[in-house]
Amino acid sequence: MFLGQQIPVFDNWFYLSFTENIGMAFGLKFAGSYGKLILSVFRLLAITAIGWYLVKIIKNKAKTGLIICVSLIFAGAIGNILDSLFYGMIFSNSGYDPFFIAKLFPSNGGYSSFLHGKVVDMLYFPIIKGTFPDWFPFWKSQSFIFFRPIFNIADSAISVGVFALVLFQKKLFKK
Repeated sequence: MFLGQQIPVFDNWFYLSFTENIGMAFGLKFAGSYGKLILSVFRLLAITAIGWYLVKIIKNKAKTGLIICVSLIFAGAIGNILDSLFYGMIFSNSGYDPFFIAKLFPSNGGYSSFLHGKVVDMLYFPIIKGTFPDWFPFWKSQSFIFFRPIFNIADSAISVGVFALVLFQKKLFKK
């Protein structure tokens, strides 16, 4: 699959779309190379804290639902950090060229150093495409796509875990 290429899976509402995310959620980034380093260190600290909490709730025999939710968040965070830590070290730079496929273990090394890699996103669900009506404030007559973000399985695990924690918090945290 080429960078930016979209392969339809189910009609026109689900595509596989190879995207290299240089930042955090939804492609947001800050402070260039130092920002990426700070983000990667923060992710490592967060994974350590979540891992410690997961061990603690398992030892304390917490509700199974709570353990599953925290496990989803932990697994998703590990998936994204592994991409961020090593992807740049083992792949050549695609250079955002839609016709260039990054090479695994290039002879001259990867495109970045430890902690500076991109995260690969590939799931795209443009469920509704349309145009805002003329009477709509701010965006009248502009086109829109409902659910524009491209994400990966790790992002899904984190989102499902957090959503379930919020939705079922009264049951999961009840003593």
